[in-house]
Amino acid sequence: MNYENLKASELLKIKTLGELKASGYQAKSIKEELRQNLIKKINQKINVFEGIWGFEDTVIPDIERAILSRHNINLLGLRGQAKTRIARMMTKLLDEYVPVVEGSELNDDPLQPLTSFAHDLIASKGDQTPVSWWHREDRYTEKLATPDVSVADLIGDVDPIKAATMKLSYNDERVIHYGLVPRSHRSIFVINELPDLQARIQVALFNILQEGDIQIRGFKLRLPLDIQFVFTANPEDYTNRGSIVTPLKDRIESQIITHYPKSIEIGKRITAQEAKLKGKPVDKIHIPELLKDLIEQIAVEARSSEYVDEKSGVSARLTISAYENLVSAAERRLYLNQEENTVARVADLIGVIPAITGKVELVYEGEQEGAGLVAYNLIGKAIRSQFVNYFPSPEQKKKEKEGNPYVLPLSWFGEGNELDIVASQSDKEYKSMLHQVPGLEDLVTKMVKNLPEKEKEFFMEFLLHGLAEYSQLSKKLLDTGLQFKDLFSSMFDMGAPDEGDFEDDDM
Repeated sequence: MNYENLKASELLKIKTLGELKASGYQAKSIKEELRQNLIKKINQKINVFEGIWGFEDTVIPDIERAILSRHNINLLGLRGQAKTRIARMMTKLLDEYVPVVEGSELNDDPLQPLTSFAHDLIASKGDQTPVSWWHREDRYTEKLATPDVSVADLIGDVDPIKAATMKLSYNDERVIHYGLVPRSHRSIFVINELPDLQARIQVALFNILQEGDIQIRGFKLRLPLDIQFVFTANPEDYTNRGSIVTPLKDRIESQIITHYPKSIEIGKRITAQEAKLKGKPVDKIHIPELLKDLIEQIAVEARSSEYVDEKSGVSARLTISAYENLVSAAERRLYLNQEENTVARVADLIGVIPAITGKVELVYEGEQEGAGLVAYNLIGKAIRSQFVNYFPSPEQKKKEKEGNPYVLPLSWFGEGNELDIVASQSDKEYKSMLHQVPGLEDLVTKMVKNLPEKEKEFFMEFLLHGLAEYSQLSKKLLDTGLQFKDLFSSMFDMGAPDEGDFEDDDM
């Protein structure tokens, strides 16, 4: 019988130590288990970390090298960089089932028993020792490091109630209540936000990482634990909340630096994968590709904004939540107007402000401006950045004495005309409003390549937003939507703005 070739259904039929030995089973460490299974996956060209986009040539190869080297790993990166997800996906590299001594508190390997319970049971029953099977999904433990975590939580402590109940001496190993780390024997153990762990608690991990054993309350006890450690940390934590003590950092063999998506396309792929749209009428809502680009561009602008704390980072959760809100804004309008279908609008981005304000850490200047205004400004900067991918720069064209394509619509606003785009406007009203502005349709038709007919009005609106972001028009946020009008007439308007209005010139 060849143990390696046995199917899961055949393995589960093995019930005793004698049957396990007869199968040819050989004990191996978890690091060796991960290594061997990774080699198989690489040879079979199977991607273990499927759905982790943007790390194919950077983070993933580093993780694979660390596993091949049998290293413990520290994933270092800002929030929202899939660190915990990567750690959880490492369970795919474990064997589907491994045998354990039945009833063992620390999931002893039958051929390499660890606890006195397992030793005594095997000594008593020999080959008739009962064996049970442990699925790989259960071989994962995760702990968020917080200042209140104690040595007892992680390593263990003496349990006086157990000692009294069982009438045991405090010198008896059975009075120990094991912590999370020993209970993770033969598992992947993840500590998230490692710097938040108090220094004295980090010290308790020294022996486990270096020698693989633990000591509890002075017991002369050596438990050679077999654990794959994965730590996560945010670089900000090193200065703001805590640090990884140097001897501990030295014992973590591989530190792997993660990063945010390096392109808009990768960001869109992540957002599309993670956005929760189940139950939404997505077949009735058309989202132009440019709007998806704008959602990702907002995160790009936030990561370089002077108002946002760059040390804290801008999580990918911002774009995911923003995209969900964008779809919901179009969905709400669909219900309000009882329409069969709709196209998302640039103005719908106002509905993503709540998804931005809670996802960015503001520096002092940003706090002075206000989270809502900073979010509105980030949307504006995203529009400005994407505008030149479709239309000529208004600033450049303004300098040219001839050939400014924006003269006609700007002149219309210069004559005192205004345009209000209301969030709840029906598609018919929306289109009618935009077609009032002369020259808009011709500009869009001429300049946007391969323009889908149903996106024509969307690009007409986008053109107005772009002109406003390049200070050719005034754009004002109303309670019910947006208002466009001539820039100079708004500058000389003597009426005081309503409280809470956002003006582009405010920032």
